[in-house]
Amino acid sequence: MTHTVTYLGFIPLLPLAGALLIGLIYVVTCQGKQISERLYGILGCVGPVLSFFMAVKVFFALLSLPAEQRFLSHKAFTWFAVGDLDVSMGFLADPLSSLMLLFVTFVGSLIHIYSIGYMAGDQKFGKFFAYLNLFLGSMLILVLGDGPVVMFVGWEGVGLCSYLLISFWSEDTDNVVAGNKAFIVNRIGDLGFVLGMAFLFWGIGADGFDYLSLKANAHNLTAPVGVLVCLLLFVGATGKSAQIPLYVWLPDAMAGPTPVSALIHAATMVTAGVYMVARFSFIYAHVPAAGEVVAWIGILTALLAAIFGMFQSDIKKILAYSTVSQLGYMFAGVGVAAYSAGIFHVFTHAFFKALLFLGAGSVIIALHHQQDIWKMGGLRSKLPVTYWTMLIGGLALAGCPPFAGFISKDEILYSALANGHVGIWLIGVLVAGITAYYTFRMIFVVFHGSPRDQEAYDHAHESPRVMLIPLLILAAGSMFAGYANIPAIFGGHQRVSHWLAPSLVEHHPHSGVGLEILAIAASILAFVIGISIAYRKFTVQVDEPDYSGIKKFAYHKFYVDELYHKVIVAPYQFVGKAISRVIEPYVTDAPVQASGWLYRMCGLAFKVVQVGYVRIYAVYMVIGVSILSLLLSRSLNF
Repeated sequence: MTHTVTYLGFIPLLPLAGALLIGLIYVVTCQGKQISERLYGILGCVGPVLSFFMAVKVFFALLSLPAEQRFLSHKAFTWFAVGDLDVSMGFLADPLSSLMLLFVTFVGSLIHIYSIGYMAGDQKFGKFFAYLNLFLGSMLILVLGDGPVVMFVGWEGVGLCSYLLISFWSEDTDNVVAGNKAFIVNRIGDLGFVLGMAFLFWGIGADGFDYLSLKANAHNLTAPVGVLVCLLLFVGATGKSAQIPLYVWLPDAMAGPTPVSALIHAATMVTAGVYMVARFSFIYAHVPAAGEVVAWIGILTALLAAIFGMFQSDIKKILAYSTVSQLGYMFAGVGVAAYSAGIFHVFTHAFFKALLFLGAGSVIIALHHQQDIWKMGGLRSKLPVTYWTMLIGGLALAGCPPFAGFISKDEILYSALANGHVGIWLIGVLVAGITAYYTFRMIFVVFHGSPRDQEAYDHAHESPRVMLIPLLILAAGSMFAGYANIPAIFGGHQRVSHWLAPSLVEHHPHSGVGLEILAIAASILAFVIGISIAYRKFTVQVDEPDYSGIKKFAYHKFYVDELYHKVIVAPYQFVGKAISRVIEPYVTDAPVQASGWLYRMCGLAFKVVQVGYVRIYAVYMVIGVSILSLLLSRSLNF
């Protein structure tokens, strides 16, 4: 049973309207030269903030309903009807989408506010806020869509906005290349999503194509079709959420402004794949083989990205690889059918990853856009607020109890162990140790020791309040968000898991207290070992290491990008050149050019007789009439 409410559509509409209004002002006023940054900032922040308050309203509206009836819907209009496929532009709010709405709008609003300070003085200030609003609005359509087709509208919207924002500073060719890479790689994943929807429609019948109808008719899917649908949908997820083999675009997405990185990595685009798998839990839960694939791809991605993160020198790329790694944890969670654990890690990750990226932006601004950690050092005293907030974010990311990241990550690892996935659990514990190491490698090198660039250090200063206030709020979230789902072993009631239960189809393991204590102890030990190694190596003055051997191999990310270029990109370029040099000129264009040549020759031939003199045309007429008379007389036998 669903309850109809008309205001659901306004949640994505508000930031979308903001994007349209800011865009029109920017264009009409000749790139906004007559409009102050303050006005753009206010217009840019109003939509996200109002959307957050409406998300809170949705949450309390659902809370007032019995658990089995927590579904709000709104059918705006019939989008299209083709044969048995009838799709409405509809919105659905249930426990799963309401949780996503809360942190997407809340963290998104903080990032918008932070952007006022970060982008100050940029010539394209208004355009940036138009794109940022469009990005958030697209994500809200993705979350609120009542079926896979509407979800796909938002899915493609965030893909477009990622291209626009990653390549925002288009004066630099590398930024444009990074935007193109993100766009193209995501198109590969999106093909899997489209095919998955097609097979889902074919295999499940035509009794509605919204989530509730699909869930009610999921029993119509045969096992082979179910596996195919799950794997194809997961291909789409590997593109959006940067998993093997389509993870290569996300580290390059650092080319965009830092608030964009925070929005992509924390609240919007990269969480879409995990949300989609959880949204289709009613299919994945009944196809364990597909879940195994999801879990193993996720945990191997987590390990690979963590290894890369150990050797990066760009502060934003370290955090980018940590995002890829944490997304791997999330997919491991949903892959072992612990959907609420995976979504809860999405929730906590939004706080500490947004905090770390915005903190990194504060450091970058203070050092005049320097991003190399080996040219930093000793900034703890210069940037005290940034340091302490990033330290909190780092502790949450590294899995330090009782911070948010520890509680949500440990729940995934425990679920894997309790469900019999020992290999996934062991790799997950190893990744936890590596995460603690590279996270505090970054913090110790950036904030401790002595300055490596004295001039930059001397001019460094703390960021303005409009940037620091979001950091402080996110730091509080990184510390306390985990308490929303404290496990029973610590006296908690796992409120988030119970809240999500009506939206998910999952089995909660009951393996005893001993196994849970083992999982917790292993996670804490991994954290202690990782941070201890980082402390010994990087709290004293350390210069950039000389990478060689296996370190050089890892520093260059196992040369995966170069491999993709040689195996995939170069052959396509070769085929493209062959087409442009051989097929187009001699096969495709040659007949067209020959036809054009023939018409030109005929024209030249007729041009001879087109002299423009009436007396000559009279002679042509006499000759023509004579020829016609001769032919007519012969035909009549005169």
